[in-house]
Amino acid sequence: MKVNGKYVELVAPMTVTDLILNTGYKQDRVAVELNGKIVPRSKYSATFLEKSDSVEIVGFVGGG
Repeated sequence: MKVNGKYVELVAPMTVTDLILNTGYKQDRVAVELNGKIVPRSKYSATFLEKSDSVEIVGFVGGG
């Protein structure tokens, strides 16, 4: 599986929520794109990942 442009080994079964937690992001501060499509936050825990998937995780940073 590819995450943010890097190949990583998928520990199956894994959901989007599992991936976010394992990469150190906060679930309420990210947007996730799976194979070119945005995954709604409400579906993170029900969306299972496959070895062939490509995932982009974008973290939001506050500031001013």
